Amino acid sequence: MEDKLLKDLFLGFIKVHILHHAAKERIYGQEFSEELQRHGYQISYGTLYPLFHKLEEQGYLKSENENVKGKVRRYYTLTKSGNKILEKAKLQAKELVDELYEE
Repeated sequence: MEDKLLKDLFLGFIKVHILHHAAKERIYGQEFSEELQRHGYQISYGTLYPLFHKLEEQGYLKSENENVKGKVRRYYTLTKSGNKILEKAKLQAKELVDELYEE
């Protein structure tokens, strides 16, 4: 049960992190996987790509394909709806995190 709860929490963090980076620049799966590894997250592509697809289905991301050295790469960027939800998530996350570290 504890592992399930942590997994759910981390997936939520990762979704916000995806939106955060997509607001700054175009992102794609392999590069973003490396970004997550830099933060200590080990996530399979079988978990990561469905997160991208779900966020796109929900209207928070949009994608475009680009041919890079003969391979098609899908780049994701933030939509207006994605930006609104990201700003709301940042405010709520900050409030909760600040409370967690009150002394």
